Amino acid sequence: MAPPTIRLNTGQQMPQVGMGTWKLDTATAADDIYNAIKAGYRLFDGACDYGNEKECGDGVARAIKEGIVKREDLFIVSKLWQTFHAKDKVEPICRRQLADWQVDYFDLFLIHFPVSLEYVDPSVRYPPGWFYDGESDIRVANVTNQETWTAMEGLVDAGLVRAIGVSNYQAQTLYDTLRYARIRPATLQVELHPYLQQTEIVRLAQAEGIAVTAYSSLGPASFVELDMDRAKSVTPLMGHPVIKAMADKYRKSTAQILLRWSTQRGMAVIPRASEPEFMAQNLACTSFDLDQVDMDRIAKMDLGLKFNQPTNVRGSPVCLPQDPKR
Repeated sequence: MAPPTIRLNTGQQMPQVGMGTWKLDTATAADDIYNAIKAGYRLFDGACDYGNEKECGDGVARAIKEGIVKREDLFIVSKLWQTFHAKDKVEPICRRQLADWQVDYFDLFLIHFPVSLEYVDPSVRYPPGWFYDGESDIRVANVTNQETWTAMEGLVDAGLVRAIGVSNYQAQTLYDTLRYARIRPATLQVELHPYLQQTEIVRLAQAEGIAVTAYSSLGPASFVELDMDRAKSVTPLMGHPVIKAMADKYRKSTAQILLRWSTQRGMAVIPRASEPEFMAQNLACTSFDLDQVDMDRIAKMDLGLKFNQPTNVRGSPVCLPQDPKR
């Protein structure tokens, strides 16, 4: 059974449950994407910065070649990295990313972060990452978000992308974009889980007709893998007593409980999985409903705790909210 879809303000139907590609190993990414398509996934969320778009494209191409899907059956998302925000850099890098995915258009293309960095030529280093020198030198470029958004609109005009959106924006930046946008953002993608519920930005986006995609729905799990002190200092959500109790109650996995909490609130989710069992579980996360009392209980777990920000590197001093372990 295919997961439900969310209607975007472009009229497109975006699958509510997709597969994220952040940290997919390049050695296995092609097989992971291919197997996910066979398992029923149709939404794939990628980015230049993930360093695996060519391999993900190989998986897509294999599935299309074998007749498992057609291109129009898939909803492929990618993102513009910060070193390519200048108006003359947006289209060339989008075309390169399309070539990596081996498709003619993206269904959705996002601004990855609303901060422009100095250009790094792909021949020097690709993906370029955060640092101009590849090590420690962060150089902010004098490019406005409006310039970048206008160039993103040009991608729609050129037929290279079907919709455009934003990622890691906060309310003020989103409001600013809406002030000058000729083409409104179709989606907002943000880190969102019970420890970081982002209630206000979600309410704003949905009120403006902008669909919300939650990433890192399982909380600190992916960031513990990066040896992040902040992530290691709180109870893992998949091992949290509240979530475990709900998993027992509904006879579901803890991951399914966390994903259902977001999807039941109208958001899309993009968990990463490589094992067939977990792929199937994640895809089936909309097959049941949480009682309102359980939705309310999870709502009380908010710590305002953000993991995906540059200061959260190992050893950085951070002020952690108390984890009540409710």
